[in-house]
Amino acid sequence: MKTIAALFALASGLGAAEPVDRVTSTPGLVAFWDFVKREPEGAHRFTAHVPAGAKTDYPLDAANYIKDYWGAGREATYADFPLLGRGPFGNAIRIVKETDENFRPFLFVPRSRLHDTPLDIKGAGKSVTVVVWAIRESGNHALAGIWHEGTDLKQSETATIAKVERGQRQYALFAGLNKQGSACGHVSENGASSFLNKYALHKCNSADLSPEVPADSPAGVIDKSWQCFAMTFDHEKDELTGWLNGVSGDRWLDQPKKDGLIKSAYNAYMQGHFARTPDKEPAEDAAFPRDQYYNPPEGEPLSVKVLREADGERVELREHRYTKIEVTLRDGKEVARDLVGLRLNPWWYPHDLYTPRDAQSGGPFTIGRVIHSSRSVGFTGWIGGVAIFNRALSSDELAGLAEIRSSIQKR
Repeated sequence: MKTIAALFALASGLGAAEPVDRVTSTPGLVAFWDFVKREPEGAHRFTAHVPAGAKTDYPLDAANYIKDYWGAGREATYADFPLLGRGPFGNAIRIVKETDENFRPFLFVPRSRLHDTPLDIKGAGKSVTVVVWAIRESGNHALAGIWHEGTDLKQSETATIAKVERGQRQYALFAGLNKQGSACGHVSENGASSFLNKYALHKCNSADLSPEVPADSPAGVIDKSWQCFAMTFDHEKDELTGWLNGVSGDRWLDQPKKDGLIKSAYNAYMQGHFARTPDKEPAEDAAFPRDQYYNPPEGEPLSVKVLREADGERVELREHRYTKIEVTLRDGKEVARDLVGLRLNPWWYPHDLYTPRDAQSGGPFTIGRVIHSSRSVGFTGWIGGVAIFNRALSSDELAGLAEIRSSIQKR
């Protein structure tokens, strides 16, 4: 492991100060780990750049969550995160493609050290931005955030679990999930599941996708492969947006009722619609929880296309900001509708971020992985910086932060 002095000297030689300043001078910064800044004494853990007057700089511990929750495998240490010695800010950590099924290491801030601090973004009127500079070798799972998925799912992987906990999700950035390689923002209003599915499903996916780049590629390839993943949740717009290299882009899912997971959101939309109609519909579920309906605003359509018309019946495709619906009219009156398109970027999210009742019911902030029941390897590759902001950054601000990824190519 490189010494602290060597890392600072290397970062200085690469001209990392200006990129760091660009991040730290962006309004709303809560914490920024560049994997150069460390504790001056003791364990020399990575610490975050934080605003003046902050009470903590969030030092990162290392852990293997399989050992913590299943009682299997070995302890994790900083030695399990190889260092690149360069990157957008002067250094990067590697999330290794682990072959031991009982070893899933991550870096984290325990809940006891973040609860009710500025990093604990939650509750009414709160927005958040997560930015991660990374090179994706493989996988589509977590990059960084407060996203303890829970270990209470009934599946084969939990048969031998020693520590069962309910989900404690708030916000996190993923490397794609259902759209592998995209910048995928994930938020939760209850810490647990959505739309009666076993998983949380409020998530967005950037239009662009990051490539897969072997983590042991030659230096010239690595230096040209940095990607800037980001997510924003804007509580004023009720929008969750994924951004890759400063670009969000539109992403739609056609025929959501046929998608393995998003069909739950489709059902939540239809149940909300059925509940507003005077007649009992054959597919209506009176027991469906009202707080899990998913009905984005649908005022005046952005566009209307007549699909077919005959014998007094007219079928229209109406596009709204977040939905595409097929509406059947007879004599000008709506008699049926179906959700045929759902917008994945931005995703409409009308809730507040989950507020744990106390530190014991809240999750840690993790980098590289999250605690989850399936125990999959997840994202692998290099992470060169993680920044959290307490507001939704603008497209111009995100484009500026994305420029940092290419600055290393010019050094």
